This record gives sequence, C-alpha cells and structure tokens, in this order.
Amino acid sequence: MTGLFEDGWAAYERGDYPVALKHFRLAAEQGDVRAQYNLGIAYDNGEGVPQDHVEAAKWYRKAAEQGHVRAQYNLGIAYDNGEGVPQDHVEAAKWYRKAAEHNDARAQYNLGMAYDNGEGVPQDHVEAAKWFRSAAEQNDARAQYNLAIAYDNGLGVPQDSVEAAKWYHRAAEQGIALAQYNLGMAYDSGDGVPQDSAEAAKWYLSAAEQGLASAQTNLGTAYATGEGVDQSYLLAHMWFSLAVAQGNDNSRENLKIVASNMTAEEIATAQKMASEWKPNQ
Repeated sequence: MTGLFEDGWAAYERGDYPVALKHFRLAAEQGDVRAQYNLGIAYDNGEGVPQDHVEAAKWYRKAAEQGHVRAQYNLGIAYDNGEGVPQDHVEAAKWYRKAAEHNDARAQYNLGMAYDNGEGVPQDHVEAAKWFRSAAEQNDARAQYNLAIAYDNGLGVPQDSVEAAKWYHRAAEQGIALAQYNLGMAYDSGDGVPQDSAEAAKWYLSAAEQGLASAQTNLGTAYATGEGVDQSYLLAHMWFSLAVAQGNDNSRENLKIVASNMTAEEIATAQKMASEWKPNQ
C-alpha cells in the first residue's frame, strides 16, 4: 500500500503535475517532509502551479525545520536572493550552515563564500577555507578553485603554491576557465609545478576556448613566440584579436607587433578566423 507522497511521486514521474501536486499538498499538510520539499520545488519552478517564490519559501521552511538538507540549502538561496522572503544574508548563512553541517557541498561552498566576503557572518578567511575544503573534497569545482586561490594568496591557510596548483588542476579538469588560466600561469612560471611551456599553453587554450580574454592573450603570446606550441603568427593574430575585442589592452600592442610580421593576405585570413570563432559552451 502506497502513501500520499508515493502516489504523488508516481504521478510526477509520468508528468501528471496536477495529480502529483494534489497528493504532495495533502502529504505536506500532514507533515511529510519529502512532500513539503517537493511542493517547494514545484512553486519555485512553476511546475503544475503558477510560479510563486513566497509559497516555495514557505514549504522549504517547513521541510528545512524538519532537517531536510536540500530544503535548508534552498531556503538559504531564497534569503540570499530575496526570493519569496526579504533578502537577509544572516538568515541565508544560518540555513547554509545547517545544510553544510550535513555535508551538502553546495551549502558548504556558499557558506565559504559568505565567510570570504563577510556576508551574513564576520569575514573570516580561515572559516572560508575550511568550508571550501569540505566542498572541494566532494568535487565541487567552484570550491576547488576558491581553495586554490586561498593557498595561492595565503588566505586562511599557509601560502602554498603546490597545494594551489593541485586544486587549480582539479577545478581546471572540471572546466573552470579561471582555474585553467591560473594553472597555465603556474606552468609558465614553474610555481607549484615544474615549469612546462607546453602544459601552460594547453591550459591557456582550454580557458581561451571558453572566451577568457587573459588566456587568449597568453595563448597569443605563446603562438607568437613558439613557447609550448608551434610558432604561428596566424593563430597569434587570431587570439590577440579575440582578446582585443573584449577590451584586453595587453593584446592591443601585441597585435600590432604580430601584424608587422605578416602579409596582408595572412592578416585577412587571421581576421576571418577570429570572426568565425565561437567559444566552447
């Protein structure tokens, strides 16, 4: 024999939202924490009901007060953004903490950011790094990047370029463009990793392909000089052009220097390459 929530979930999975919501509401009003959370999700996303952030926050709160971790996190988000409740960073941090203490990586990251920025809690880089680490060890890419930044700058942890490069690498492998760029910088300078121009260029390329102007500039330099890649004025011109289009002043003079070594036909080809380029999504 199934209960109200189970009947609601079966209806939800077959796309029958009116029936699902009817069962969720009945179960939620009887205190079923799963139904309360799912009713909050329905109102948050406008699934089967008109989107209503006030109602979403109301049901998240009921579930959160019963210890539902994802509801606690979502209620924190609501307070952070002022959706359905007045914006209140203290309340946001309070609910993030409850979820974070139950090992929710997203809440741990957001609580780390709160401590990093002093939003809703006193600014405390030691606490920030602690929560970033908890989330990073659960493979949260944003937390891995922020933990790397902490080690790079000695914020809340001892400055350690090796640890910084390690966490940049983990975030870079998950596609964080700034981590890819910073890892490229580490390989360029031999900071925390052996100096390796080819590895530097590889990571610059990953970030450049996502549209990061600073990485496009450094990749252009690599192609102009032949450091870590086969020298190519065509590709250097293309990457410098893309960076200049985003307002990167470092590439502006480099573009002129590269162009002075190219024929008009080569420049036209490089410009066409830049105009047809699309970032990786």
